[in-house]
Amino acid sequence: MEPGLKQLILGGEKSGKSDHALALLHKAPGPVLLIATAQTLDHGFRERILRHRVERGPQIPVHEVTLDLPEALTRATGHYATILVEGLDYWLYACAQAESIDEREQALLTAVDSLGETGAIFVSCETGLGPVAATREVRAFVRGMGRLNRRLAERCSEVVLVVAGRPLRLVE
Repeated sequence: MEPGLKQLILGGEKSGKSDHALALLHKAPGPVLLIATAQTLDHGFRERILRHRVERGPQIPVHEVTLDLPEALTRATGHYATILVEGLDYWLYACAQAESIDEREQALLTAVDSLGETGAIFVSCETGLGPVAATREVRAFVRGMGRLNRRLAERCSEVVLVVAGRPLRLVE
């Protein structure tokens, strides 16, 4: 991974996007950092997060955030050669719960624009491929996720869609 390269890894639930991003992080220049945005809201999800921690191993430092992802990126810039952000969907959901999507999204994009030579890998769900969601809240989330993915893709040199564990590089 070349210095300053920004990558967006998209995919559906259990598509393999996280595995692909982690493989990229293992090949990236160090030091590296993983910024995790998921909150443990139930026992099953807590177990899933613990499994991910064990699979990653102790060699990759992890910083857990909620709404403060933009600030965490800013603090890490210049201290790490490569940062993996896992995952923007959980972060956006937390922003929606706090009713601060627009403000937080702009802060994130500003932080991304300020990364300079720090490389970054962003993992996000590609939503909206299925039927139209039944509730207004879910439709708003899907549209917000699509907007964030588009805005972030504009800032990334590389965008990959992972389907059934297969990375597909997206080109303009």
